[in-house]
Amino acid sequence: MRLGTFNVMHGRSLADGAVRAERFVDAIVGLDADVLGLQEVDLDQPRSGRLDLAALAAGAMGADDGDWRFVPTVYGTPGETWRPADAPRPAGEPAYGIALISRFPVLDWRVIELGRAPVRSPIALPGGGPGGRGRLVLLDDEPRLAVAATLDTDDGPLTVVTTHLSFVPGWNAWQLRRLTRRLTHRPAGAATAAELGDPAGTTGTTGGDGGARSDGGDGPVVILGDLNLPGALPGLLTRWHRLAATPTYPAPAPQVQLDHVLARGAIGEVRAVHCQRTPISDHRALLVDLAR
Repeated sequence: MRLGTFNVMHGRSLADGAVRAERFVDAIVGLDADVLGLQEVDLDQPRSGRLDLAALAAGAMGADDGDWRFVPTVYGTPGETWRPADAPRPAGEPAYGIALISRFPVLDWRVIELGRAPVRSPIALPGGGPGGRGRLVLLDDEPRLAVAATLDTDDGPLTVVTTHLSFVPGWNAWQLRRLTRRLTHRPAGAATAAELGDPAGTTGTTGGDGGARSDGGDGPVVILGDLNLPGALPGLLTRWHRLAATPTYPAPAPQVQLDHVLARGAIGEVRAVHCQRTPISDHRALLVDLAR
């Protein structure tokens, strides 16, 4: 099994600043992941040609319709005008969020709310300054979510989670601790997304702290995501196993690891780790090959 996490930066290339469907698909195909968590995913955004990036990625991986999900965190465009994605999306309204795609059958889906930092924080954006250099802007934080899928694998159920945590220092650590606490166990009688009346999982935010979708399983669990936490810190905060230790950002010459694969329980042996540059994004994709 190859697990992967990739902040796709809405499919944008650092080379020319453009988003092209063919280039995005080629990047996903080149990862050859069996399970892939994506962050900074656009849907119907003018900046990315109104593409459905999650659907393109699912098609590139050969995932069946029920085995992938896009979960919006905001409607509108980050960095411009947006609102929390806390209600059904009107047709055609731009959305932005996270996605999880699996070549394995998915038994159920759950969404976990992680909150939002109440303060603005400076963040570096690539390629917007003089001479193509990055620029520093002050941004409001977005609502943060995680999406979890229980996969039907040859070795039994495996829960895989993807998320994109806050860029605000301290809040990202709090969100990660909250996430791992919620993944400790699954309460008896917890419902799936379909049982809660959201078979497509399009709203992604119904159900608060006590919502039945916002829980984990008792078996092995893997977190794939851009945690906005450097190096060994996620493992130290959670005491989960850190399956990959390699810089992932910035893509041209990585200096810091912001993208992580964390595991709890018996998930097999790590055979290889790949930090793969693609034609898109300011992050590299992080891939972990597992074997029993």
